[in-house]
Amino acid sequence: MTQSLRESIKQGLTEATKAQDKRRMATLRLIQAALKDRDIAGRTDGRDAGVSDAEILDVLSKMVKQRRESIGIYESAGRMELAEREKEEVEIIESYMPKQLSDAETAAAVEAVISETGAASIKDMGRVMGELKKRHAGQMDFAKAGALVKEKLA
Repeated sequence: MTQSLRESIKQGLTEATKAQDKRRMATLRLIQAALKDRDIAGRTDGRDAGVSDAEILDVLSKMVKQRRESIGIYESAGRMELAEREKEEVEIIESYMPKQLSDAETAAAVEAVISETGAASIKDMGRVMGELKKRHAGQMDFAKAGALVKEKLA
């Protein structure tokens, strides 16, 4: 049986604690806190088992996006030490995510989904994006993919 994403994060925290890797410990604790928040929110919807790996990838993607935005803000303000800390956190979070698709792979995936769904106009964009998110959760920058889909369907 393969290890779930939640278990590998928990194991990573244990290893970081033993190694006294403070940055890794802090980042993994932030991830666990975000997952716990999502679990609690899920309980109100009647899902007691906790969030799935796909939802965990969604949480991780959002955390990476937030940190990338912070990096830009810190760099423009000249706070390089804070930007560097955010970059380290991005690396740690991304180590738990699947490999990101290259621009060429993203374009190929967009083409494939457009042809499979028979999308013909911009009205079909939601259907195409939904399918991309289902197939490539955590592997693709959906802002870039959205721009590509819009360009192809326009």
